[in-house]
Amino acid sequence: MPQTIAPRVRMLVLLFLAVTGALLAGAGPASAHAALTGSDPAQGVVVDKAPTQVSLTFSEKVATNDASLRVLDPKGKRVDTGKPSNVSGTTYAVQLHSGLPDGTYTVTYQVVSEDSHPVSGAYTFSVGAPSQTTVSVSPREAGGGVVGWLYGFGRYLSYAGFIVLVGGAAFVLGCWQRGSGVRALQRLVVGGWVTLTAATLMLLLLRGSYTGSGKVGDIVDLDLLGQVLQTKTGAALVSRLLLLAAAALFIAVLFGAYDKREDEEKRDLTFGLAIGGTVVAAGLAASWAMAEHASVGLQAGIAMPVDVVHLLAVAAWLGGLAALLVALYRAPADTPLPAGAVRRFSRVAFGSVLALVATGTYQSWRQVGSWSALTGTRYGQLLCVKIGLVVLLVGIAWISRRWTGRLSEGAEASTAVEAEVVEKADVATPSGDSEPRHATPAAGSESDDPSSSAEDSASAEDSEAVEDSVRAAQLARQRAAVDTARQKKLRDADPHRFGLRRSVLAEAGVAVVLLAVTTVLTSTEPGRTEEAAAKATSSSSSSSSSSDGSTAGALTLDMSFDTGGTDGKGVVSIDLDPARVGGNEMHVYVQRPNGRAFDVPEVKVAFTLEAKKIGPLPVTPDHITTGHWAANGVQIPMAGEWKVAVTVRTSDIDQTTVSKNAQIG
Repeated sequence: MPQTIAPRVRMLVLLFLAVTGALLAGAGPASAHAALTGSDPAQGVVVDKAPTQVSLTFSEKVATNDASLRVLDPKGKRVDTGKPSNVSGTTYAVQLHSGLPDGTYTVTYQVVSEDSHPVSGAYTFSVGAPSQTTVSVSPREAGGGVVGWLYGFGRYLSYAGFIVLVGGAAFVLGCWQRGSGVRALQRLVVGGWVTLTAATLMLLLLRGSYTGSGKVGDIVDLDLLGQVLQTKTGAALVSRLLLLAAAALFIAVLFGAYDKREDEEKRDLTFGLAIGGTVVAAGLAASWAMAEHASVGLQAGIAMPVDVVHLLAVAAWLGGLAALLVALYRAPADTPLPAGAVRRFSRVAFGSVLALVATGTYQSWRQVGSWSALTGTRYGQLLCVKIGLVVLLVGIAWISRRWTGRLSEGAEASTAVEAEVVEKADVATPSGDSEPRHATPAAGSESDDPSSSAEDSASAEDSEAVEDSVRAAQLARQRAAVDTARQKKLRDADPHRFGLRRSVLAEAGVAVVLLAVTTVLTSTEPGRTEEAAAKATSSSSSSSSSSDGSTAGALTLDMSFDTGGTDGKGVVSIDLDPARVGGNEMHVYVQRPNGRAFDVPEVKVAFTLEAKKIGPLPVTPDHITTGHWAANGVQIPMAGEWKVAVTVRTSDIDQTTVSKNAQIG
């Protein structure tokens, strides 16, 4: 059995490297988590007059800098005035130079979403008429290249280090306290701490380049590092480093002084380490929850503590599994892993699985949102793979529980055999006479001096005593080594322990793959956001095509209004697509007399079929961006000439209703 350990460990390491490389290479750049849901001017649109600004609307708040939003003329020259401003909510705008000539303009953007992932893209619009442009509309994907790969690998290492650190320490403290003196377990937990610390420093250095230029040379740019420290992600990484300093103290106490304490002192120390370790572990988990998926979107106040519980459950299960694997293979013969420790970990793992199911179900609902997103988005597909791996892992864990039960049944017999071996080793004594041998002078000795003979005799006796003592110590060490080897051989020959080793090794292999899939999943756009972005893009495309009359069946109505108050004049446009019986998509645009979009406090639409005395059917569209409202699923019950009335309110007391008749259906 010992000869097979090294090949299996090497196989596990190779599996780790292969899966990590395949998943990180296949994942490509990190997907955007803040999706572009609207723009003004819209993509591909041709406007009569040059706009004074370009605004972009995202699905969540984003972080910007001076180069986040750029507008380029047909020759590639910037025509924007500087850093974007937050116009309202999730809409960001950049001002343009006045007097722009006709032609095709390119809008490029690269921002950082609220859940820490970079977002980039580009589109074009035209003034007057389309023209040739020297600007490429295929921008570099944010988070890609060598820096993106290194950042993804750093994320994997940070998760792995956290799991091994927290789970290994919890295994020693809660399941096998004598393991605090086992060198192999000490190296495992300390290795987890070193890995997490190094990975955190690596992410901190890579962060500026990862969300910006993507250049390797920018990794050591101190100015970028200073900017990163002012962001939410930078604060989370620094907090993680501070907590790791506290974790180092925890490890020093656990492995340095814990095993040498008396029972009463050990109980008090166990309680203190359990409380302090839980606080530190929860803080480390929160450094992920406060800066990634859980911190944005639906129910963030609930999602963050749920995410902390989820990460702690993963660490207790998978990290404890790693510690169990090391203990089964590398525990010394004089400190064997007892069956009781395995039983305790089995209970911990079962509780962790229950916590994972509960928190994972909530997280899946929150990030996916629909059955179509579960199968039709990359996030949903990866989630299905993760669920399958968890089910497989639980199945192997069930087999391990069966081996644990059998190990418990055979524990008494195994203990009796080992005790018998130890007893025999203690009873055995070094060979030789029990009394020291005294040398007598040979007959006919040349020495006749009695004092000289006595001195020689005493010297000979001392020399022989020393030799006997050295020989006895050597024999004792040899017997101890033989007894240790015999005990280890007896323990390794136990078929139940052998079966448990095999099943735990299989669990660890699946856990390596599961961790790699989870790392990629955290860098992938949630299914709910991806579907919303696709729907918004579709709506934007429909709106653009409707406004120039290129979509067959679409209806466009322009109506001038004047509420009589300040800034109360303008034009409201209604786009209805496909303008037929059943569900329709409606877009409402409000513009000033000079053609510039602007917001008003309220817009309402009503449809009336006077010939059939149907209606008015009220519709309250949702505000999308400046001067733009939309509504999906507007139902037209039958074909006919419908009166479309629009109520525009420009202040608390100033409003008007304008209408037009149109054939629908």
